[in-house]
Amino acid sequence: MEHTMNATKPLGNYRWTICALLFAATTINYLDRQVLSLLHPMLEEKFNWTNTDYANITSAFQFVYAFSMLFAGRIIDRLGTKLGFAVAIIVWSIAAILHAYAIPLGEGVVSILGLVGITGLSVSVIGFILARSFLGVGESGNFPAAIKATAEYFPKKDRSFATGIFNSGSTVGAIIAPLTVPWMALHWGWQSTFIGIGAVGFLWLILWFWFYEKPEKQKRLFAEELAYIQSDNEIVEIPVDKEEVVAKRVRWTKLLTYRQTWAFTIGKFMTDGVWWFFLFWLPSYLKAEYGMTGTDIMIPLGVLYGLTMFGSIGGGWFPMYYIKKGYNAYDGRMKAMLIIAFIPLLVLLAQPLGDISYWIPVILIGIGASAHQAWSANIFTTVSDMFPNITVGSVVGIGGMAGGIGGVVMSKLAGALFDYYDSIGDLHTGYSIMFAICAVSYLIAWVIMKALVPKMKLVDLDD
Repeated sequence: MEHTMNATKPLGNYRWTICALLFAATTINYLDRQVLSLLHPMLEEKFNWTNTDYANITSAFQFVYAFSMLFAGRIIDRLGTKLGFAVAIIVWSIAAILHAYAIPLGEGVVSILGLVGITGLSVSVIGFILARSFLGVGESGNFPAAIKATAEYFPKKDRSFATGIFNSGSTVGAIIAPLTVPWMALHWGWQSTFIGIGAVGFLWLILWFWFYEKPEKQKRLFAEELAYIQSDNEIVEIPVDKEEVVAKRVRWTKLLTYRQTWAFTIGKFMTDGVWWFFLFWLPSYLKAEYGMTGTDIMIPLGVLYGLTMFGSIGGGWFPMYYIKKGYNAYDGRMKAMLIIAFIPLLVLLAQPLGDISYWIPVILIGIGASAHQAWSANIFTTVSDMFPNITVGSVVGIGGMAGGIGGVVMSKLAGALFDYYDSIGDLHTGYSIMFAICAVSYLIAWVIMKALVPKMKLVDLDD
């Protein structure tokens, strides 16, 4: 039953405070993640990196991130959202700062490997691979924890909107990064960017411990707001103090028997790589195609990622239109996602029209990236639509691992394509191929997801 506000017992809005915390964490997550891509044009000249070297560095992050997602979701289900999220941001903040010391880190590893006869390795590449790998371990906890917190604090009908809002933090992070990182690197040196931005996570940690507690234990919640949060019937009724115990008994092998798990997992694999590609390669694209470096890319990338905020928030709201028309949560979400899946096809025009002005591909890619954020807000929420809260982190982790592997595939493919086409003087074609892959991925993903789960079907862990 939906609860409304009255004069004596206001509903309250504390759940949006939690959403704001999740938004801030996601912003920090993407700030830390994007520093390297913005410094790539500078660092490739400084350390003589090839496209394959850079692809290896980014792929190391993506591979470790993917593998860690599988365990991150599981660990967060066991530790609980509060402690699990705290551990994640501590690890990734330390890792972000370690990038500033990638060279001595690489020298140490290369020296050790030299003792056993392994030589000829690039110190800078090894150092950044290690730092990025550590970052991948920590950052893998963000989305499983944030989706779990959203499932705890919002009823199903509001979850995609709340997810869209906190997920827009990735957009804000992607906007802030090009407006700050090149300037910091120019005035204070490239190491300062990793140290300064990495330290921000520890400030967030103070707020997290101060404001977050499970709804049932949260003293700041009105009883009416708690009732509203819990207005959806749980698929499996489990006492709050027993949730972590039960979560330990739900094995991955059990979760992998459900079509719902595979629908989410394949959807993530097919589409996450698109966002990774945009995030890690767009600064290099602007340099290769338009000669932009350093602070030249600040405004174009700021505008491009600014567009994605509309997709994140608007995409989170979009399925509510269908839900209000009588669709159940999953079916309304899938209908919205089909429409969203057509929007990235505009990216096919980026290269053909790019000769007119660099603003054409910036806007078109921005629209495609905006569609990704709309898609992301909804695909995450399909998990909490169909699974009990105690397994949300684990299922998100499984799908996140698949998404990370998709990112590895995209990054390695991009590196190989760009080195090949650069060698024959036709890098333009390499980017055209990658943009074509990005454009069609969402429609393919939607068809597979719909085939696996044609209609809303709740998961019963006792089946």
